[in-house]
Order: sequence, then C-alpha cells, then structure tokens
Amino acid sequence: MSTTRSITTRGGETFEKRPFRFGRWLAETGWRHLVGVVLILFCLFPLAYVLSASLNPAGTLTGSNALFSNIGVGAYERLFSDPSQPFASWFGNTMLVASITAVATVFLGALAAYSFSRMRFTGRRFGLMSIVLIQMFPQLLAVVAIFLLMNAISDWFPAIGINTHIGLIMVYMGGALGVNTYLMYGFFNTVPKDIDEAAKIDGAGHARIFFTIILRLVAPILAVVGLLSFITTTNEFVVSSIVLIDPEKQTLAVGLYKLVSNPNYADWGAFSAGAIIAALPVVILFLFLQKYIVGGLTAGAVK
Repeated sequence: MSTTRSITTRGGETFEKRPFRFGRWLAETGWRHLVGVVLILFCLFPLAYVLSASLNPAGTLTGSNALFSNIGVGAYERLFSDPSQPFASWFGNTMLVASITAVATVFLGALAAYSFSRMRFTGRRFGLMSIVLIQMFPQLLAVVAIFLLMNAISDWFPAIGINTHIGLIMVYMGGALGVNTYLMYGFFNTVPKDIDEAAKIDGAGHARIFFTIILRLVAPILAVVGLLSFITTTNEFVVSSIVLIDPEKQTLAVGLYKLVSNPNYADWGAFSAGAIIAALPVVILFLFLQKYIVGGLTAGAVK
C-alpha cells in the first residue's frame, strides 16, 4: 500500500507528498536547527553565568558554577547604597557620553560622507585615502599623546580639557569619525544620483537634499553606525581611565573595574550586577533599531 498522496496546487501543478520521516528531515534540514540551538546555548551561557553571579548573596564567584543555586539581590542593593561606589553617577555619565558621541558621530559622519559622495573638490581622493590609512592604527597607540594633549588643553581651555566629559566626547569622536565616514560613504554611493538631480531641478539645494531626502534613504546605515558607536563608547576603558580622574565623573567601565581591582576584596557580585545593568541600554537600543538594521541588509539591492 502506497503511503504517498497527491496534492494539487492552485496553479494546477500536482506533486506527491511523502510521509514525515525523522531521519530524512534530520539529514536535509534538521541538522541546521541543531546547530542553531547549540550556538544559541553557547552564546547564552556567559550571560546566564554573569546573571547567576550577580544574584549570588556571597558576592564572590565561589559556587557560581551551580547556576542560580543561591538567589539574592544584595549585590544590586550594594551598588546603589554604598557611598564609596557612586554607581548611579557612573551610569549617568556613561549614558550621557555614549548618547552624545553616537548622535554627533552619526551627524558629522553623514555630513562628511555626503560631501565625499556627491561633491567633487580638490583633495577629495587624498582625504578618502587618509581616512583609510589613519584607521589602520588603533587608538590605543595614541594614549600617551592623548593624555599630554588633553593636559595641555586644560591650561588654556579647562572646559574641554582633562577630567571633563566634553573632552572625552571629543576624543571619542575623533577616533570614530574616520571609519564611520568611510562606512557611510560606501552606503551613500548606493543612492542614485538621479534623486539629487531631480531635487535640484525643483530648486532644492544641498542642505535641503541632505536633510529631507538623503537622510531618510540612508536610515539603515545611520542606525548601524549609531549602535556601534554607542556600544563602543559604553565599553571603552583605556581612554576614559586616563581622561577622567574624578571618581564622580568616571564611566561604568572604569567604575566597575574598581570593584574588582583590589585582590584582597573583589566584589564580583556587585561587578556582575553592574554589568547586567550596563547591558540593558544596549539591548533596548538594539531592539529599537532592529527594523532599520534588518532593512539595511537588502537596501542596496532595491536601490
């Protein structure tokens, strides 16, 4: 007796539907699901371990291998109640610096990318090549120079010198504008220039074309650059540790390091709790920008 049956589609095509067999499904597509589940578990385990450590009442990593064996919120209470560790100030400073840096980087990078993509001027090619060459050297190599420069600026303009958030934002922007400009420049080139020419015929200038037309078409790359800039600024440690000296002005990366820098007393529970709280804004921002990021994967094909 045959176990297959014929199915006719709306288009008139007829095909035979075979019965489900686990072995055939596993060989054809099931192994992909298994690989996906393994990768998801591999990525989620560090997060689960940190969350378990943040809920450990002992405040140490001892016993954290048994996930969620002891649960308490003492670590979170210590973060906000201990006057020696102003976690609220660290969190506020980080969000302020990261938000301003992300917005300013996206705006200035978009202006520069639009200029390189749409305008022809002397030194354009040299400027593009300079951006690529400068980004070959990591910002870590310039730490000493950054400190000396910020220290010298403090003598003349204390408001943007060392131990100021404005000075740190300017350093971050200087390090990120090059690569972000080149990244957006490639995306701007996918937008047809016929749109610009049509707008110019209607009497629009470069400013109106940029703000009312181009920015809407390149929203995916703006979301990606903004997200990457926000994440990088939030996690950055070396530059912020040398620019910001006052504990009340320091960022989360520097402040959380202090919780575990003393080998005699390292509060790993509070450190893990702070890491969990610090990750929440990044997750929220990613979920908010997800539709633009996903749209950017196919934007180049339809334009």
